[in-house]
Amino acid sequence: MIFLGRCLLVVAAVRLGLTLLSYNRVRSLVTRLDARQCASMGELRRVAWGVAAAARFVPYATCLTQALSGQYILARQGNVSTIRIGIERGTGEQLKAHAWLVSDNHIVLGGSIDGFAHLVDHGSR
Repeated sequence: MIFLGRCLLVVAAVRLGLTLLSYNRVRSLVTRLDARQCASMGELRRVAWGVAAAARFVPYATCLTQALSGQYILARQGNVSTIRIGIERGTGEQLKAHAWLVSDNHIVLGGSIDGFAHLVDHGSR
């Protein structure tokens, strides 16, 4: 329950930050921690569960909000991760973007990358 409460605070803070500040400013705050190690699969699953569960209680907690929140939580534990941003292929005139949290080639948050064109990766420091 304590971990879920922390996740809820982080998701809410990141969502508020994305509302009031630019993405680059929020990302710089999230990635200021020094993360160098790879997380275990258990840690990745726990972060994925906690962020996804907390996001249900935060309005407009989009994929980007969740990815930034997960990256911050992992970095607090010293674990490195990357936010991958892409756009959906074949959507015509509508541009549909999506964000994933990736750690050591494992997708932590965001679901499948299939059907998306990779645009950019934003890693931990």
